[in-house]
Amino acid sequence: MEKTVTPQYGFGFRGAVWLVVGMLAGTTLVSVTSAIVLLLFNINWQYTPLFTLTANALTFVGAILAFDLFVCRPTTGRKLNFNFSPTNVATYGLILPMMFGMMLIAESITAQIPTSGPFFGEYYDYFMRLMEQMTSEPAALVILAVFMAPLFEEIVFRGIIMKGMINDGVRPPLAIFVAALLFGLVHGNPWQFVGAVLLGCVLGLVYYKTKSLLLPILLHAFNNLCSVLLIFMTDKESFAEAALLPQWIIFAIGVILFTVFYLIFTKRYRVHYTEQ
Repeated sequence: MEKTVTPQYGFGFRGAVWLVVGMLAGTTLVSVTSAIVLLLFNINWQYTPLFTLTANALTFVGAILAFDLFVCRPTTGRKLNFNFSPTNVATYGLILPMMFGMMLIAESITAQIPTSGPFFGEYYDYFMRLMEQMTSEPAALVILAVFMAPLFEEIVFRGIIMKGMINDGVRPPLAIFVAALLFGLVHGNPWQFVGAVLLGCVLGLVYYKTKSLLLPILLHAFNNLCSVLLIFMTDKESFAEAALLPQWIIFAIGVILFTVFYLIFTKRYRVHYTEQ
């Protein structure tokens, strides 16, 4: 982000390749382990919460390690490192309502995507079956959604991809959007894609302004925690259903919240520390 005299890693085609290779290596390790467990103990753990948690962890850890070993260290001579500094209370008071406003906006836009028809109907049914499988184990869902996903995904999409692009000279708005777009694509369905892109832009903005990866991790965890609570309350991650309000009111509240706190955050907020 800020130019320094020390070498900075970038993110381009080479970095993307090593991220994918690392993810594939992690996934392969999980598959091989699963096959060994099935062969030796006759236990199919692919339908257990432990498998889901292990697969998610190894996939992202593999990607991070591959980028660290084959891109970051050869380029900078140092291991991959991020600033996880906390910020002042006033900043949290700005970014939390800004994030919540975008969450309401994202829900309202996502609600307009069809859930029936020759394509969307079957796809939505499949998506809902996956969600039911994930929510069948509340403890595993909380660990995955609130703790693991925010940490690993923010390191990859904001810490590696977005920051690496900016280090390579890409304009920050474009880097923020590209990282958010990729973040949306990896979710693999249109109902999470919209929210992931919109919220990813907020997460990228916060990281760029504060230089601390801790803040987007906390905001990501806040979003996922709200989603988990809404799933248990409404089965559909819906603020409108939980609050018994029309979707347009939820959208209006979201626009007001996001606009007000976005303007304050971007116009008046000043970085209190530099990235390490």
